[in-house]
Amino acid sequence: MSKLTIVLLVILVVLIVAFIALHFLGKRAQKKKEEQDAQIAAASQQITMLVIDKKRMRLKDAGLPQQILEQTPKMMRRSKLPIVKAKVGPRVMSLIADEAIFEEIPVKKEVKASVSGIYITSVRGLRGPIEKPAKKKSFRVRMQEKYNQANAELKAEKEKAQKEKESKKKK
Repeated sequence: MSKLTIVLLVILVVLIVAFIALHFLGKRAQKKKEEQDAQIAAASQQITMLVIDKKRMRLKDAGLPQQILEQTPKMMRRSKLPIVKAKVGPRVMSLIADEAIFEEIPVKKEVKASVSGIYITSVRGLRGPIEKPAKKKSFRVRMQEKYNQANAELKAEKEKAQKEKESKKKK
């Protein structure tokens, strides 16, 4: 066997082992997440709150209690989290929103939220449904719309010019 085939076989074996290891680690992480979600759902309460502001910011800038900052892993302290400032009863609190519902949370409106500790898991409108924000269009879709609009304008101009030529010929 040549050196090239040996090197390629070794690389292939390493990739297969890595893929299998990632598969099992992914399964384990998924089980942990499901257990955590079950615990969060068990401890959640329905709270009426007035959302004052929402931003993505670092934990230390969010105004969360010191105990929470100490409990978070060092890797998470540097990342930006979806933070919601809300008035719950007479107190103004900083809460962490679930990534999936952060965009749905309306600002300056009252909502009924399912909260587990300081973690917002779901939101409903207090007076009617919550307006879903429009999804941002991708660059390609925006360019396609501009192209279609410009093309329609160009066709309209050509038809107008064609009609003017025909009316001049008739005279």
